[in-house]
Amino acid sequence: MRIAQANFATWKKTITMKKHILTFLAFSLALCCTAVEPRNEISTSSALANIGQGKIAGYTENGINIYKGIPYAKAERFMAPQAPGRWEGTRSCRNYGPTCPQAVRQGWQNDEIAFAFNWDDGYPGEDCLRANVWTPAKSADGGKRPVMVWLHGGGFSAGSGQELPGYDGANLARKGDVVVVTVNHRLNVLGFLDLSDFGPEYAQSGNAGLLDLVAALKWVKDNAEAFGGDPENVTIFGQSGGGGKVSTLCATPAAKGLFHKAIVQSGSTLSTMTSEHSKRIGRAVVKELGLENDVKKLSSLPYTELLAAADKAVAKVRAEVEAESGTGNMFIFGWAPTVDGNILPAQPFSDGAPEQSRDIPMLIGTTKCEFSATTYVPMLRNADAAMAEQFVRSQYGDNTAALIKAYEKAYPGYRPKDLIDFDTNFRPNAVRQADIKSAQKGAPVYMYLFTWESPVLDGILRSTHCMEIPFVFNNAKIHASMTGGGADAEALADKMSDAWLAFARTGNPNAPSLPEWPAYTPENGATMFFDNECTVHNNHDRELLDFVRSVKNTEASKKESTPI
Repeated sequence: MRIAQANFATWKKTITMKKHILTFLAFSLALCCTAVEPRNEISTSSALANIGQGKIAGYTENGINIYKGIPYAKAERFMAPQAPGRWEGTRSCRNYGPTCPQAVRQGWQNDEIAFAFNWDDGYPGEDCLRANVWTPAKSADGGKRPVMVWLHGGGFSAGSGQELPGYDGANLARKGDVVVVTVNHRLNVLGFLDLSDFGPEYAQSGNAGLLDLVAALKWVKDNAEAFGGDPENVTIFGQSGGGGKVSTLCATPAAKGLFHKAIVQSGSTLSTMTSEHSKRIGRAVVKELGLENDVKKLSSLPYTELLAAADKAVAKVRAEVEAESGTGNMFIFGWAPTVDGNILPAQPFSDGAPEQSRDIPMLIGTTKCEFSATTYVPMLRNADAAMAEQFVRSQYGDNTAALIKAYEKAYPGYRPKDLIDFDTNFRPNAVRQADIKSAQKGAPVYMYLFTWESPVLDGILRSTHCMEIPFVFNNAKIHASMTGGGADAEALADKMSDAWLAFARTGNPNAPSLPEWPAYTPENGATMFFDNECTVHNNHDRELLDFVRSVKNTEASKKESTPI
């Protein structure tokens, strides 16, 4: 009995102590809850919109109405897109729709890169002409909001409007009181296989993917007001292949009047596929499949079989063309829009800026390192001066000393690995595009260079390709696996998103959080450096880029004069 009484007393004492602890924890939790802004409960009943096809239901999260997977058009394989069908009742649009079928992403094989980028490949399906929309549930001023339409990267072969965490439009929509739209469209062999040699019904097949983008912009214009947007203030912006899409749309007559400002991020495209090469690839694909006498079977061929044959054909034709011309490293070849004299009458920017977009302000830029060799090749990450010089010599030979001198003038205090990661593709094309746009004497053009380096994975990512995207969308926290999500990243994201929002609203990226940003001209070379300290530099690398171009031209002329 005494033991039982003792046990009871001990048990009672323990229970009393636990009550005090629980009371203390509950009190502490209450204090925490009052100190931290609570996350709003997701509502599935408040986000309703009435668009051209019928009613749709999205969801509201933290004051933003979100709609996903909205059909903006429909299309049969290789055919131009058509208006989307209508539906009765209310369609649920709360999940991303199908992504365009594409080759398996190879990046997953690199654990470090896969961790940083954190791709969302979605689920494939040819019914992929879908749009996603983020818009504030309530307008700050009751007026029409600017609309920002994001065109994803992945060249013209891969990617989707959801592939990176940084593409999420909620933070940008909330901060700027804007409507953010991302879209999927047909890619690779589905979007750009030129079968025009096989009958008039295929006349537009080589630009089907480009026509999808035009259809998406028409849908935005027709439905912007349903989301609180202004159809007369639409900005298209895109990175890498998305920048190529923006460049090409600036020269696509059917897109005229569907957008009013354009932002090209690491994707300045001066020229694209010629009709000659596009048709040659189309014929090679048909021959690869043995369907010269029955081309219609392509419409029902399993996608994987079609893609495998198409990729083989592209590789063969590329090798043939490079052998015939004596040049390699063709920047745009294979799956890309075609200069067909109709949908795309001329090369986007190689022969001057498109007259149709004379009044479209442009914002153009790149990241400093782009496809950083030190990111992808571990042995180069801690390169010393000798290793860096050896790397440069392998590309520039006797011009190595002059190249290093020009680089030091452009980037004083550079580190050896900077020479290895010197971008000679994206930045030169961006500068050339800005020069051409400025020379048109129409709407202004602004230039930037993203130089901030990520601390993630001990800094191996640097300012690599795609690094600026989370900053543009104000998503440094959401995509912390790429940015680190620290205070410096958040501060820069605040400034960079300020600039993009200002540009979308007015055509001028100047914002109170930044130093004065002059419009770019070839004479002033005004370029905003986005870093922990944002600064404007004038023609800092003009001499360097001119030197590299002269070396490349000399090497190309040597190859052309060498007998085969």
